[in-house]
Amino acid sequence: MVARDTYECDVLVIGSGASGMSAAVTAAAHGLKVLIVEKEPKFGGTTARSGGWLWIPGTSLAKAWGIHEDPALAKTYLRHEAGNSFDSERVDAFVENGPKAVDFFVTKTSVRFDMPLVFPDYHAEAPGGTQGGRSMVARPFDGRELGDNIKNLGAALPELTVFGMMLGSGKEIVHFMRATRSIPSAIYVAKRLSKHFTQVLRYGRGMTLTNGNALAGRLAKSAFDLGVPLWLSAPARELVVENGEVRGAIIEKEGKPTHVRAKRAVVLACGGFPHDVARRKELFPHAPTGTEHYSPGPTGNTGDGLRLAEAVGGKVDTTLPHAAAWVPVSVTTRKDGTKGVMPHFIDRAKPGVIAVAANGKRFTNEGNSYHDFVQAMIAASAGRGEVSAHLVCDHRTLRKYGLGCVAPFPLPIGHHLRTGYLIRGATLSELAQKAGIDAAGLEATVREVNIHARDGKDPTFGKGSKAYNRFQGDALNAPNPCIAPLVKGPFYAIKLVVGDLGTYAGLITDRHSRVLDGNREPIAGLYAVGNDIASIMGGNYPGAGITLGPALTFGHIAGCHIAGVQTGVESELTSDAKPAARSGPSVEEDGTIVMGEVA
Repeated sequence: MVARDTYECDVLVIGSGASGMSAAVTAAAHGLKVLIVEKEPKFGGTTARSGGWLWIPGTSLAKAWGIHEDPALAKTYLRHEAGNSFDSERVDAFVENGPKAVDFFVTKTSVRFDMPLVFPDYHAEAPGGTQGGRSMVARPFDGRELGDNIKNLGAALPELTVFGMMLGSGKEIVHFMRATRSIPSAIYVAKRLSKHFTQVLRYGRGMTLTNGNALAGRLAKSAFDLGVPLWLSAPARELVVENGEVRGAIIEKEGKPTHVRAKRAVVLACGGFPHDVARRKELFPHAPTGTEHYSPGPTGNTGDGLRLAEAVGGKVDTTLPHAAAWVPVSVTTRKDGTKGVMPHFIDRAKPGVIAVAANGKRFTNEGNSYHDFVQAMIAASAGRGEVSAHLVCDHRTLRKYGLGCVAPFPLPIGHHLRTGYLIRGATLSELAQKAGIDAAGLEATVREVNIHARDGKDPTFGKGSKAYNRFQGDALNAPNPCIAPLVKGPFYAIKLVVGDLGTYAGLITDRHSRVLDGNREPIAGLYAVGNDIASIMGGNYPGAGITLGPALTFGHIAGCHIAGVQTGVESELTSDAKPAARSGPSVEEDGTIVMGEVA
């Protein structure tokens, strides 16, 4: 592809999710001229539609809670989780530099985080696991701070919004679920909705950004403040190699090839390969043709970064036991007729919800992490063709908690019934017939569940026995926040299939996030971050934020290595990078630690 125009910079970052923007902001803050290019017409990548949680042990936020953990504890946990795929060099780099990266962003940029005291690791009972102090979330952000750039920020996943409004951390979700049962919650919800609708009328969209939208917005604001340009609808076509070193790329801008010369480095942050059918066919056992998979990630994440690197000698690690972070999803039909993919994060843990295979039998603890749940779903579907399952509940549970895209009372359910997303039966037998479930098996399963559920027990799978189960359950449901009988019809079901929250198989890199060749030597001038690199989690899913935590950290590591400075806040910043004043931590009403206030 012959380029007609030329653009020069020190660092070219390909991709505008958290990892790419982390690298860009870090490098720019240290005086380098940086350019970000984004394939899609909106920036933010997978980050913008994510939950916005980051898993990073040992941060200042944890220490503000009095949690001073030995770094060896986190390494013990990650070693247990990764098993034979444990990468000690990169895990050491993550554990050492993660807290430094957080301090850098909180102190020097517009990025801010909140941390609840309790958010258990997904396997908190395992060696090195903890009840809290590792998972944090991006603090809500006023989109108006982005100015005109707000229109270019990728939208949150519609299936995870209410009237187009993104719900924030746990306390906000709880308020919405209890709005018809609690006066304080009803008042909170009324105020939140009123604020949202006022913003929509005035600005055309809600301006209170939360979750991943807030993280993407805050990182973008930080990049724009540092004068970093961001080209949209500008896919990278090939890397440019000069004298054995990567020194730029051919970028398609406004339909024309542009040669971007990068004097220092190119950073690949293209979001992995969740929509690359060929690589899914190769690496996803449940998708023999590559099409039996439903990713809620941006459709532009088609493995560009992996192919660009492979073309200059990079290698993809295909040895991890799981090539992606699995999540059960349901496929819905939106009101405009398009299809949507709904990840099921917390509804599975709610009391009165069970999951059954085609034979009508339960196959796992429904409250376990989404990654673990899908593994069990795949095993339960062995020999049955399609990998799928159904969530089942009664009418009281559906209207109390909602299920998937179906919101709790008083919001209507008619649309979901008409599209077939929500299946209803007056009896369990009728429901089973409509859903393609074995009726006798389902009836026997519900009888067995109900016998023990009245006492809050689940002797078969132990739902509610783990810290993470209970965290996602209903604390007001005694004696077990995750267990209740399925009593009175009508009964409901939603079909689950396999999706992902990002791919794990990625480029082989070193502790500095440099891409390695077949001899495990760095390819000069080429770095990769985020879902473009092999996950340090070894194919497992240890806790909330295990993609974004390493994304922010290794983006910062790469940016510092390119700039030739140390990580964290101790390194020298360019005079153009004005540090934000910072106060000490404060505690909100729900007990959340907040840090990094601007004076």
